[in-house]
Amino acid sequence: MAGTPVNQDKPAPRFNSFREFYPYYLSEHRNLTCRRLHFVGTALVIGLFIAALATQNWKLLAALPVAGYGFAWAGHFFFEHNRPATFKNPLYSLWGDFVMFKDILLGNIQR
Repeated sequence: MAGTPVNQDKPAPRFNSFREFYPYYLSEHRNLTCRRLHFVGTALVIGLFIAALATQNWKLLAALPVAGYGFAWAGHFFFEHNRPATFKNPLYSLWGDFVMFKDILLGNIQR
C-alpha cells in the first residue's frame, strides 16, 4: 500500500559501532527528497543553535527537535515510505543526520 512504512515490522538491526550503522542509515535515506528534507532540517537545527548561543535566547533551543525531526519525518513518511531510523537507533541516527549533512555539503552524497 502506497504511503505505508515498509519496514515497520522488521526487527531493528544491531550495530556495534557508528561505522557499521552509517551504511544502514544511508540505505534508509535513498529518496532524494527525503535527503533534502533532512538537509534542511539539520541546517535549521544548526542555525537555531547558533542563534540561541549568539542571542542567549535559550527558548530557541525548544525549536530544535521540531525543526530537525519535523522535516526529517516528513521525508520518511511522505517520500521514503519507511519509519525513521530514530525510532530504532536514536543516538546513531542523530549522529547520522549530521554526518549525512556534512557528506551532502562535501558532495559525497547526491543532493
